[in-house]
Amino acid sequence: MLTSKIGENAGLVWNALQGGALTTDALKKATKLKVADLNLALGWLAREGKVAFEAVEKDFKVSLL
Repeated sequence: MLTSKIGENAGLVWNALQGGALTTDALKKATKLKVADLNLALGWLAREGKVAFEAVEKDFKVSLL
């Protein structure tokens, strides 16, 4: 996958999180990304220090910083 596509997907995730924190399952549904693409986008945002993660049962809740 091209770096530009990962960046675009990170933008989709960022926009989805503007309304508040979501679980990764909810983010997958909101963005319609495949799990691998979602994980790459989350990694991108995490590396930039833009998101925080909180363990919730068998999932993670993601929020903007």
